[in-house]
Amino acid sequence: MPGRTFIQFGKFVIVGTLNTGIDFGVLNLLSWQTGIYGGAKLAPMNMTGFLLALANSYMLNKYWTFKEQSRWSLKGEMGAFALVSAMGLCVNTALLVALTRFMVLPFGFSPQLWENIAKATATVGSLLWNFVGYRYVVFGHFHEGKLETSEPDPRDEPSAESPTHLS
Repeated sequence: MPGRTFIQFGKFVIVGTLNTGIDFGVLNLLSWQTGIYGGAKLAPMNMTGFLLALANSYMLNKYWTFKEQSRWSLKGEMGAFALVSAMGLCVNTALLVALTRFMVLPFGFSPQLWENIAKATATVGSLLWNFVGYRYVVFGHFHEGKLETSEPDPRDEPSAESPTHLS
């Protein structure tokens, strides 16, 4: 992974950790209020937290992680972000519902614990999809089949002022 992409991935993980806190917090609050901890009835509750985290994700990824690299119009960028995110939401929700509905509750696990383990698994399942989609489709762009991004980051190249060895 080139240096710039590695740094972006690190920032993406930080943003994702915050988003995960929002997403899990809302899901757990709604589950606690309704008493629903598994199956298809989780889908709307999962979507609520996911969408709140998504709004946070857009702002932080646009202005911090990928630093406005997009060459889309604002409408195009938001549309691409929504499409990539909607597909990530489908992956996330399908995994959460499938794990809580079709898998037998492991011995000794409370429904609440199993819901959170399933949600963590679903979150990991959508992480890679979202990074690739945001990095290469939303905040980068394809032109005639080639990925083009903004100017190279000077931090990726060695500088004459920063010696690579000590004298």
